[in-house]
Amino acid sequence: MTRYSAVPANPDRSASARGSYLRVSFKNTRETAQAVNGWNLKKAQQYLDQVLDHKRAIPFRRFNSSIGRTGQGKEFGTDKARWPAKSVKFIQDLLKNAESNAESKGLDIDSLIISHIQVNQAPKLRRRTFRAHGRINAYNSSPCHIELILSEPDEAIEKAKEEPAQLTID
Repeated sequence: MTRYSAVPANPDRSASARGSYLRVSFKNTRETAQAVNGWNLKKAQQYLDQVLDHKRAIPFRRFNSSIGRTGQGKEFGTDKARWPAKSVKFIQDLLKNAESNAESKGLDIDSLIISHIQVNQAPKLRRRTFRAHGRINAYNSSPCHIELILSEPDEAIEKAKEEPAQLTID
């Protein structure tokens, strides 16, 4: 078992999945992961399917310079949004893997939430491209590592009703 950057509050009621050295854009994948962080599993899977169909978009908040605008970003309070299909497919695969892990642990699939999702940069894969006048430039890709944890939410415990204290004067 590998080490995750976050430890779930109750490991018996959570399931995890991770992918390392994935050949998918780090920046697009980071934005896709943040879009579904904290969501219910089924809601997130449905949303990612809609992104692939271009019915909804992924809002770009950090890596958003030179990003085109679309009206589909309004639901998230921004106009910069895209439909990063490759990143969506990688995250869908990891969500499906984590769902299978949760099912094998006997967890309730319908109540799972994405309690932790993180995307880290992996070492760049270096290639080269040939330019005019005999020059050569770098042609790097930016792969990433993705890890996520699905957890069952804790049941809310009602606070015991406290009777007001009565002061007695002697």
